[in-house]
Amino acid sequence: MPKDFKSLQEVLGKEKAFEKVRTAAKEYEVLEKFSEIFPDLKKVADAVKIEKGVLFLKVENSVWKSELKFRQTTIIEKINKKFNEAIVKTIRFI
Repeated sequence: MPKDFKSLQEVLGKEKAFEKVRTAAKEYEVLEKFSEIFPDLKKVADAVKIEKGVLFLKVENSVWKSELKFRQTTIIEKINKKFNEAIVKTIRFI
C-alpha cells in the first residue's frame, strides 16, 4: 500500500471531520448494550436514543420512573465507566 494512503480505521478514528460519526457510533453502542449493562432493568426500562449526551429511557410506569431518577447518577457513572468515556451526561425518563 502506498505511504500516502491511510487505513479506514485510521481515518475514521483520528480525522476531525469524522468526529460526529465516532460520537454517533458510541451512542448507538450504548443503546445496544444498555440491557447488557443493566440486566435487572431489561423488563422495566428501554434505552430509546441519545441526543447531545442525554440518554432517553422509556420506563414502564411512574414507580420505576421515580426509582430510576433516584439511581440516575449511578446509572450514568456505570455506563460511562463501561465505555471509558463521558458519553451520557444526563437521563430523561419518558
